[in-house]
Amino acid sequence: MTLMNPLVRPVITDDDGRSEDEKLVTFEARVAAGEKIEPTDWMPDRYRQQLIRMVQNHGNSEIVGALPEREWIPHAPTFKRKLALTAKVQDEVGHAQLLYRVVETLGKPREVIIEELLNGTAKYSNVFNYPPETWADVGIIAWLIDAAAIIRQMLLREGSYGPYSRALKRICYEESFHLKHGHDICVTLATGTQFQRDMLQDALNRWWNPIVGFFGPPDRASVHTDELMRWRVKLKTNDAIRQQFFDQYVPRIWELGLSIPDPELRKDDESGRWLYTEPDWEEFKRVIKGHGPCNAERIAVRRLAHEEGEWVRRALAAAANDQAVPVQ
Repeated sequence: MTLMNPLVRPVITDDDGRSEDEKLVTFEARVAAGEKIEPTDWMPDRYRQQLIRMVQNHGNSEIVGALPEREWIPHAPTFKRKLALTAKVQDEVGHAQLLYRVVETLGKPREVIIEELLNGTAKYSNVFNYPPETWADVGIIAWLIDAAAIIRQMLLREGSYGPYSRALKRICYEESFHLKHGHDICVTLATGTQFQRDMLQDALNRWWNPIVGFFGPPDRASVHTDELMRWRVKLKTNDAIRQQFFDQYVPRIWELGLSIPDPELRKDDESGRWLYTEPDWEEFKRVIKGHGPCNAERIAVRRLAHEEGEWVRRALAAAANDQAVPVQ
């Protein structure tokens, strides 16, 4: 039994008899002018579907992304670290809830969203399908992966869809605290014992390629970027965002005395662009399609949590039905 969501496809308020082409012209003019599109506004079906795909992927990534760090809550080295990590995991799950609400405004029920995640047909970020082997992994995830996420999300929050933009304002605010939490862990390890420094370097070595791939495939292979930028859902390409991450965080990584496991990484003086070894994009595709080191484990954990939460959904459904009965 599932708690049924009463939300249906939003009612469009500007169906004034114009042709689809005429509506598209008006829509694109509004987007180009920087206006926000709201759920009751007319929008091309392709715009709606692209948003559903992207925001659902984002929401899934938040909820699955909490799992690698969740594993380390019982093993945090201090009580303060345990509290901070617990709060971060809770925030990430909350972000998923906000993003699923955005998808619902586009007409897709939450029950369907969750079912697609549990049955393995929905996608989420590749980076969360790798195992966190040591406490240093927690620091790298919270610092560099969250940094990568913030760079993407700061751009997305300026995008054209109003509910997504507003949800991202809160998400980015909370993610900035997560980044500080991760950076503090990494600084502590980098300035600690030789064992701690080695542990941090090993974590960076293992996570570097998944982080570089986090921004998505290169522009030459991206099938969605042009359309998303045309409608101002995305404001920069995958490669441009990757370059921005390198600009901001490669110097900070070096400041901690860490080496980046890419001998080709350097900034070209003439072009101002970072040259780097591209990750294995075939591996990236395999992981995205469900064949990474931890895909099955991540989905199994989510499925178990869903099953164990069945009694909560039943209780909520019963309470909702009781409230719906008029008082005699």
